[in-house]
Amino acid sequence: MAIALVLVLIVVGSVLFHVLSPWWWTPIASNWGYIDSTLVITFWITGAVFTAVVLFMAYCVYRFRHKEGARAHYEPESRKLESWLTAITAVGVAAMLAPGLFVWSQFISVPKDATEVEVVAQQWQWSYRLPGADGKLGTSNARLVSPDNPLGVNPEDPNGQDDVVVEAADLHLPVDKPVKVLLRSLDVLHDFYVPEFRAKMDMVPGTVTYFWFTPTRTGTFEVLCAELCGVGHAFMRGAVLVDTEQDYTTWLQQQSTFAQLSAPAKVGALAEPAGTAAKAE
Repeated sequence: MAIALVLVLIVVGSVLFHVLSPWWWTPIASNWGYIDSTLVITFWITGAVFTAVVLFMAYCVYRFRHKEGARAHYEPESRKLESWLTAITAVGVAAMLAPGLFVWSQFISVPKDATEVEVVAQQWQWSYRLPGADGKLGTSNARLVSPDNPLGVNPEDPNGQDDVVVEAADLHLPVDKPVKVLLRSLDVLHDFYVPEFRAKMDMVPGTVTYFWFTPTRTGTFEVLCAELCGVGHAFMRGAVLVDTEQDYTTWLQQQSTFAQLSAPAKVGALAEPAGTAAKAE
């Protein structure tokens, strides 16, 4: 009786914790409400199965507890029971998979008007590259990474000369504009994750992965790394600022392009050849 009661209390406590818990999702700030709906459906299905199984266990513990003189009934198999369990399990699994497949189909179908933004991860910072006036990102290669070219942009690609490079700083995005996020890692596995956007994807060295989303409200949102990437993993944080169109344009005009960052630096105020000032005297 005590064990059966404990099992019932586990069910009641689990349901109350789910309903009354303050640990819930952050307010959504993107178009991916479908992901929240899919998770809610999964919670309801798994919660219903958990409740039914545990309550059934409590019933069995109480109903078939030891009694003096009572003998257990042995039934080696029951095709009827097996058929019911198989059918119910299949329906439950299908109910969980169907919404996920529907969302995944949308998740990988990038709108044609989406702007490409590259996110580059390395231990332990985030950097970004945005298209310039031509609206195209230039090619890149990890072999080209150097102190003067931290993102490995191909200097021979004309499309990359006007690319906006944001190294170890905040990313700005315009509100209500779809964005295709291209993900690269320069060292180990990382994962670009903004909880309010819901969407995320692993970043695999040597591979360009992607996802897309549309920011739906302005604000500042924290960037987290959702893949254990080393001893500094907990400090690999950043920020994405979703701006109005005007604020975004103002910010973008203040950033440096790849051509500007890679231009040879002048030495001296007037860059005069050595000895010129001496001759003048």
